[in-house]
Amino acid sequence: MQPPGESTRVLCVGARARRQGTAAIEFGLVSPLLLILLTGIVEIGIATYQEIQLQTAVEAGALYAAAHGASNLTAIGQAVVGATGNTNITAIPAPTKFCGCPTAAGVVSQNADCTTVCADGKAPGQYVKVNAKVTHQTIMPYLSLRLPAALTASVTVRIQ
Repeated sequence: MQPPGESTRVLCVGARARRQGTAAIEFGLVSPLLLILLTGIVEIGIATYQEIQLQTAVEAGALYAAAHGASNLTAIGQAVVGATGNTNITAIPAPTKFCGCPTAAGVVSQNADCTTVCADGKAPGQYVKVNAKVTHQTIMPYLSLRLPAALTASVTVRIQ
């Protein structure tokens, strides 16, 4: 004859062993979903970092144009390309110089005509538009994230 409570103890030990096996199966089912989620977060983080680098590059080109003028558009493009450690950044389309009038919606371009007076009666200013582009390579293309393949940025700066 068994002592009182012995059969209950045996049942508890068997139930505990079954629960531990269930936890392993649940982890096996959930872990691929967690890895896909983590990969998506990393992918978006890389794209955001590239966008920040791209914005830094066009700002460096704009600073170069503000400091040195727009006489050498090639040097402005080189400032864009060399501003960050990302070797995939290109100054495409190339920096452009134009005359324009500032408005509430932005700068209205007058192309090469710097003699026409603006609508507010002031003389037009000389501007440089600095552009940059980087191609984003996905780490897991089959995730079907809707990230753009090419990231672009542009800055317009008044130089005179």
